[in-house]
Amino acid sequence: MLKGILFFPVTPFAKDGSVDTAKLSEHLKAGIEAGAGGVFVACGTGEFHALGPEEFASVVRTAVRVVGGRVPVFAGTGGASALGRQYARVAEEAGADGLLLMPPYLVAGPPAGLVAYVREVVAASSLPVIVYQRGTARFDVPAALEVARLPQVMGFKDGTGDLDLLARIVTAVRADPATGGEEFQFFNGMPTAEGTQLAYRAIGVELYSSAVFCFAPETALAFHRAVTTGDDHLAQRLLAGFFHPLIALRERVPGYAVALVKAAVRLRGLDVGGVRPPLTDPTPGHLAELEEIIAKGAAIR
Repeated sequence: MLKGILFFPVTPFAKDGSVDTAKLSEHLKAGIEAGAGGVFVACGTGEFHALGPEEFASVVRTAVRVVGGRVPVFAGTGGASALGRQYARVAEEAGADGLLLMPPYLVAGPPAGLVAYVREVVAASSLPVIVYQRGTARFDVPAALEVARLPQVMGFKDGTGDLDLLARIVTAVRADPATGGEEFQFFNGMPTAEGTQLAYRAIGVELYSSAVFCFAPETALAFHRAVTTGDDHLAQRLLAGFFHPLIALRERVPGYAVALVKAAVRLRGLDVGGVRPPLTDPTPGHLAELEEIIAKGAAIR
């Protein structure tokens, strides 16, 4: 069972374009020391889409070594089914504790096809799996139930923002003893998830991804404490003064959900390099705005 704030580290790149495992180790150590409840490497924020198999294995091995069993380490997998199976096996060999399965989002398949896809990838390793729905990869209630009944599937992460559908999925899955019932975990996987977490929490989804934790763990933890302890005043102040401005900046350019996070890590003093194409790094003007937003969050905190 996962709990607390979930850390989705960036993947640092050196000046020659290679994965910088030394900088990754620093980044991971800082997140663990700040109080992460779980580490999800080579996922969306970690540019899974841009990593080759050897790079992916290196990232997962580094995370497993640095974390040292203090919290669970989950690794991303997904894309084409053959690649999803390959990355699942690589993650298991590298010592990961679980997988975040990200189906191919540009292929519009029916729910039955998504279920078949999940079955194929899940069968490639013995690791527990969290299934991520986002973009065109959308499960209806019967398909979500079928996936949740798979013994290895321990959780379901939502990045669609369709709370009506998700509420019905949550109710159906938790009412079904074949899924593990209340033990089955749901996650808010929206970009800058804090911005929607109050709404997700209202339908029983308490866990969420925090990309902000990568560069402003103090602010991310302050918001998490406010939400979990019922400090609505602080939560609203952080939303108005930090998270909503960050979301507004993020929405100006496609891919900024990752690029801004990586830039913010650099602004806080760790040179993790830029993003790989097709993403682009923030403009100087946007970097200045980002720095102001980070400072405002610290002041509110």
